[in-house]
Amino acid sequence: MFIKIDFETEMPIYEQLKRQIIEGIAKGALKKGEQLPSVRQLAEDIGINLHTVNKAYNILKNEGFLTIDRRKGAMVSNLMPEITEQYLELLKEELKYLISNSYCRGMRKEGFLSICESIYDEIDDEKKF
Repeated sequence: MFIKIDFETEMPIYEQLKRQIIEGIAKGALKKGEQLPSVRQLAEDIGINLHTVNKAYNILKNEGFLTIDRRKGAMVSNLMPEITEQYLELLKEELKYLISNSYCRGMRKEGFLSICESIYDEIDDEKKF
C-alpha cells in the first residue's frame, strides 16, 4: 500500500491517511477483505506515530470501511458503508464549502462540474483494472 503524507499541510496526518485508504479502496488498489499493515508497521513505514495510524484505522472502522480483528488486524470491509441521510448531509456541507471557495475564486459552474466528472471518471476507470 502506497501512502504519501504531506507534513507541511494543515490537514491532520490521520485525516490524510484516512482519505488515502478510502481512495485506495475506491480505485481498487485495496480489495475487499485485504489485510492492511499493522498499526505499528504502517507507522514505521511512513514515519508517523502509531497512535495516528490507530486513530485513522478506528475512524475507518467506525465509518464501515475497515474491520478490525485482534488476531488478524485491520482489513478492508467486505461490505462498504451505505449512503445515509447523515452521509448526505456531510457531503452537502463539504461540497458547499468547496463550491463557495471555487466560486469566490471565479470558477464557473461548468468548470467545477468538469473537474468533478474528471475525478469520478478517473476513479471509475482505475477500478476496472
